[in-house]
Amino acid sequence: MLPAVILVLAASLATLQIATTQLRLQDASADASRSLGRGDPPGTAAARLAIAVPGATVTETHRGDLVCAEASARSPGGAGLLFGLTLTAISCALDGGG
Repeated sequence: MLPAVILVLAASLATLQIATTQLRLQDASADASRSLGRGDPPGTAAARLAIAVPGATVTETHRGDLVCAEASARSPGGAGLLFGLTLTAISCALDGGG
């Protein structure tokens, strides 16, 4: 019975770690889209994203009056290797910089 309890605990902790990273990635993509909307260079938005979520990348897209930042990162630690998950988050802001 102990191995089953350990397995359930490990799966729960991995899920919590993935969920926490997803929330950080969503928050960081919102920050990146606001930065791009203010007219900051894409490198500034990417640097802010990399500080918030190490190893994350950002792609800038324009949709009418909006500038969107799509951030992606591998899920952290052993969970990423185990499940092979890539987390993504998209956020848009008004494009007032250009």
